[in-house]
Amino acid sequence: MFSEQDGRLPSATMPTPAQGMTRRHFLERAVALGIGGSAALAALNACATPGSAGASLTFWNLFGGGDGVRMEQMEDNFRKSRPDVQLEAVTLSWGAPYYTKLAMAAAGGRPPDVGVSHMTRVPLYAANNLLDPFDLDELAKVGITEDRFLPDIWKRAQYNGKLYAIPLDTHPFVMYYNVDICAKAGLLNADGTLKPLEGAEAVMDAFKRTRQITNYLGLAVDTQDVTPWRVFYSLYSQLGGEVLSADGRQLTIDNAKAIQALQFMSDLTQKEKVASSTLDYAGAVAAFSSGKAAFHWNGEWEVSTFLPQKDLKFNMVPLPKVFDLNRAQADSHAFILPHQIQVDPAQRKAALEFIAFMLKDSLTWAQGGHIPAYLPITDSTEYKQLQPQSNYADAAAHAVVDPIAWFSGSASELETQAGSAFQSLLAGQFTPQQALDQFTGAINKLLKITPPF
Repeated sequence: MFSEQDGRLPSATMPTPAQGMTRRHFLERAVALGIGGSAALAALNACATPGSAGASLTFWNLFGGGDGVRMEQMEDNFRKSRPDVQLEAVTLSWGAPYYTKLAMAAAGGRPPDVGVSHMTRVPLYAANNLLDPFDLDELAKVGITEDRFLPDIWKRAQYNGKLYAIPLDTHPFVMYYNVDICAKAGLLNADGTLKPLEGAEAVMDAFKRTRQITNYLGLAVDTQDVTPWRVFYSLYSQLGGEVLSADGRQLTIDNAKAIQALQFMSDLTQKEKVASSTLDYAGAVAAFSSGKAAFHWNGEWEVSTFLPQKDLKFNMVPLPKVFDLNRAQADSHAFILPHQIQVDPAQRKAALEFIAFMLKDSLTWAQGGHIPAYLPITDSTEYKQLQPQSNYADAAAHAVVDPIAWFSGSASELETQAGSAFQSLLAGQFTPQQALDQFTGAINKLLKITPPF
């Protein structure tokens, strides 16, 4: 549980140093962004440790919990398939510590051969020479070509016309539902699946009807951490709203659309009281798993928590279309090539073969809830038979990722500031306008700061 909680851990934005950044400059920037000097120094010193000689392939990732278990399984599968390659896999602390160390390793010339990154981090890393672009011809030799990915996710993996990431998955905000409670509320089709819920009125009505059955909540959703950002960004995007300009330098909030999204959020906890304003992440998960709520809004990764509970009959669907468009906040995990001062062709070839193997083995990854990015897997009979994970696969085509800016992305200051403003809204302490004012004020302050690279 909690394997992909972008925000439950300290979320100070990671400085992305350009190649050649000095030790002193990095520490100054790290402290300015709230990363403790001792933590930054530890990351810097760790990156200075000489790598082992030989042909071993090093792979860094940030996966814990169920994700970590499945990644280790896939790594072991690779080792069995390729005993000629010595794979050294290293799991580092999730969030800012991981990205700090990864950036310093690339800037210092001692990076791993392959790393993992959230897709929202890739453009800034690429812009600062911390990543090497992929050679499309070499990728094709190992079966990685554009036609094997959704167009949008392939596009997001590029920067200035070059490919800097190979998507592993999409992990969207989705809706879980309790089958038994929804059946009692008359919300299921004849085949036991959830009837389509479209429009704010229909969605709210479903929550109210099921609350009458649970005598507690209709919707279990975290209102304390960064989940309020995910809720807002999903709803606001369904209205066609954008937060920042394409270059990440200007606030482009549509006030009317933002207020409409925030009013719906406020109604959940204040007017209709179908959701609780005091539930944190663990509390929301517990409320759904215990049957105290019929619906649960969260990332799809919590499927690993609910599946072992034999007394919980649940299913999953994409986030409902509350407003005009099918949209849900999401991000992707992707493989990257941290910048090498001198590329060893044999080492790089092994790295590409490793990435290709992991994509082709991503049915294992899908068991943890993430939607595989590699279409030969998502189009396979085996994946379609994987339930309930394949039921929300369409969400990958409707994903909306956090805006690109130096302070944005998973585990970022943008998510932290949004969480703070919107938590107060859900608690009834702010009106929608007050919540929006606090959020936009915080973002405007961040926009005035010189990017730390």
